[in-house]
Amino acid sequence: MVKVLVLDGISDQGVQLLKDAPDVQVDIKATMPEDVLVEVIAEYDAVMVRSQTKVNARVMEAAKNLKVVGRAGVGVDNIDLEAATKRGIVVVNAPDGNTIATCELTFGHILGLSRMIPQAYKKTVGGEWDRKTFVGVELRNKVLGIIGMGRIGSEVAKRAKAFGMNVIGFDPFMTDKRAEEIGVKLGTVDEIVRNADFITVHTPLTNDTRNIISRPQFEVMKKGVRIINCARGGIIDEAALVEAIDAGIVAGAAFDVFIKEPPEADHPFLNHPKIIVTPHLGASTVEAQENVAVDVSEEILHILRNEPFKNAVNMPSVPANVLKKLQPFFNLGEKLGKVAGQLADNGLHEIAINYAGDLADVDVNPLTRYIVLGVLSNHLGEDANVINALHLAKARDINVVVTKTSATKSFTNLVTVTLKTDDKDSVAAGTLLAGYGERIVQIGQYPVDISPEGHVLFIAHNDKPGIIGKVGTLLGDTGVNIATMQVGRKVVGGDAIMLLTIDKEADDALLGALKNLPEITTAKAVRL
Repeated sequence: MVKVLVLDGISDQGVQLLKDAPDVQVDIKATMPEDVLVEVIAEYDAVMVRSQTKVNARVMEAAKNLKVVGRAGVGVDNIDLEAATKRGIVVVNAPDGNTIATCELTFGHILGLSRMIPQAYKKTVGGEWDRKTFVGVELRNKVLGIIGMGRIGSEVAKRAKAFGMNVIGFDPFMTDKRAEEIGVKLGTVDEIVRNADFITVHTPLTNDTRNIISRPQFEVMKKGVRIINCARGGIIDEAALVEAIDAGIVAGAAFDVFIKEPPEADHPFLNHPKIIVTPHLGASTVEAQENVAVDVSEEILHILRNEPFKNAVNMPSVPANVLKKLQPFFNLGEKLGKVAGQLADNGLHEIAINYAGDLADVDVNPLTRYIVLGVLSNHLGEDANVINALHLAKARDINVVVTKTSATKSFTNLVTVTLKTDDKDSVAAGTLLAGYGERIVQIGQYPVDISPEGHVLFIAHNDKPGIIGKVGTLLGDTGVNIATMQVGRKVVGGDAIMLLTIDKEADDALLGALKNLPEITTAKAVRL
C-alpha cells in the first residue's frame, strides 16, 4: 500500500483514478503551510499540488519516502526541481490538459474582438443603446495568422477553418505534410504580419519569441488587423501594440497574459477602449482542471508501479556505470542539437543521431534526450526538458532515429546530429578531445574545430579572395571583436563557411549588413 497526499483543493473527480486503485491510499487535504507539510510529508510516497503549496528543498528533505511530486497544471514554479532531482524524486506535470481550454478562450477572444462584445456589453448595461459604434467584421474569408502550431495552435486552426477562415501558420517544426493535413498554409512570421486580418500567438517565451511582434512588424501590418495573446506575456511588445492601435494600424487586441501579472493599475491595456483583457484564464475551466488532475494521477500511478511515464520535468535516475560514461557528453550533445537546430530551415521532420566509437557500446537514450532537447529548446525554451524532449518531438511528428557505429576514422567517440527538413539537411558533429574538452568538428559538409561556447557567427559564402577581410572590417567598424575564426571549404572557389566566435551577440542590423556583402549567402547568429 502506498500513500498519496492531494492538496490545494483538487477535485475528487480529478483524483478518482487514484482513489479507485486498490494499492493506493489517498488523503485529500486543504493547502498546507510549509511547517505543517514538513511534519506530515514523511509518511507519503507521492504528493499532488496545484500552485498554492510550495514543495521546496526543506519539504523534500523531510520526505523520506517521497517518490513523485505531481503538479496538476503546466508550471512548476512552486516545486524545487533541483532538490527533487538530487533526492531522486520525479516531478511530473500535465502539459496537455489545458489545450482545449486555452484554444477555446483564444477563439472566444477572436469572436469578442470581431464584434466588440465586451465593449458593447459595458455600454449597454450602462444604459446606452449604441448600435452604430459597434459595427464589427465577419470571420468568414478572413486570414488568421497563427504563430506557433503546437497543440493549442493546431486546435485553433481547426476551429478557424470551421468558421471559413484562411489560416497561415508559422512553426519551425511543422512540415508541409502536417500543415496540409490540417488545412494550414505554412508561412514566415513576416508573411503572417503582412497578410493576416487576425494574429494569435501560441509559443513559449524564449529569446527567439520575445517581442516577436514589435514596432517593425506593426509598421508593415494590414490596417485593421486584430491581435490575440493567450500564450505568454512578452511575446508581443505591449508598448508597441498600444502605439499601433492609437495610430490606427491595429483595430483591437485581446490579452489573457501580461509581462507582469497581475499588471500595475496604470497599465495602458486596462483602460484602453480597443483592448480586451482577462486575468490569465487559459486553463480556468472545470474540464481543464479535472483533465490535468487525471493526467497527473495517471503519471503518479505509473511511477509508483515502476511503469513507463512521459511528463516528468526533471532528470530520471540513470545507472551509475552508464551515467559515468555519458555525463561528459551531455553538454556537448545539447550544444550540437542547438547548433544544428539554429542552422536548420523550417519544416523539421527527422532528427538523425549517429554515435560512433565507444558510445556504440552503451545505452545512449539519456544522451539522445539531451540532443533532442538542444534542437527543441531553440523554439520551445523552458517548455522542453531532458525528460519530455522525446515526447515533444513525437507530438510534433518529428522522427528521432538513432544509429551506432563501432568504428570512427579520426576520433575515439563522435556524435553526429543531422536534422532533416523540407528543404535540406543541417549537420553538426562533435567529440571530446583529451586536454581540449568539447569540440565541434563538423558543420554541414565542412570540417571545423571550435569550442561550443559563447557567441558564434555562422557565415556561408562563395570562396573568393577578400571575403574574410571584408567580414573582419565590417565587424571592426561595428565594434564587434573576433575571438576565433574557422574557415571550411571543399574546393577552391566553391562554397565555403566561416565560423567566428565574437565577444557579443550579433544583432539583426549586423546580420543584415553581412548578408549585403558580395559573395555571402547566409549569416546567422548561433546562441550557445
